[in-house]
Amino acid sequence: MQPQQHDQIVGILLAAGKGVRFDPTGVQNKLLQTTIAGDKVVVAAATALLSVLPVVTAVVRNADDAVAIELASLGCKLVVCPDADKGMGASLVCALEQNQHAAGWIIGLGDMPGIQTATIAALTDQLRNGADIVAPFYKGERGNPVGFGKKHIAELLQLGGDQGARALLKIHPVTKVEVNDPGIHYDIDTSADLISSED
Repeated sequence: MQPQQHDQIVGILLAAGKGVRFDPTGVQNKLLQTTIAGDKVVVAAATALLSVLPVVTAVVRNADDAVAIELASLGCKLVVCPDADKGMGASLVCALEQNQHAAGWIIGLGDMPGIQTATIAALTDQLRNGADIVAPFYKGERGNPVGFGKKHIAELLQLGGDQGARALLKIHPVTKVEVNDPGIHYDIDTSADLISSED
């Protein structure tokens, strides 16, 4: 644990899913596919976080696989999650355990390549200004990434399975950040999503 992380907002990128909806055979990893903008999906997602946050922890299935290698080369700190198959909540806990003394966390998803850096910066600013939970909204609909202040670390560490952090958004006040960013709703679930518009 680096001491300076105590007052930092840390980025977390969840990139340990199997992506079975994209390719049930597991041959093609959706995170390594190329978007219409020409970047690999996970590279675009990570680059946006890294451009705003000095520390980004990426949760991966295997330290030696292609996704991990891409993320490490970008400068992400890797955390291998042995419980990744249990779901997003398990992956998030793996990352938080390595960064639990941070001032807060912006939690991004590896299959969301269209999020603007301005959105991440706006969420980060709200956390720095004292918000406990922040989420971006575009055209009235909440999207990702979501940010949490350190007040919620105990609850976050209790998450498990595929529950993820969404449960906390239902029971605590959320600071809404209106953004002009359709990318907060754009994720890659199927091959058709790679060629569809982000709008």
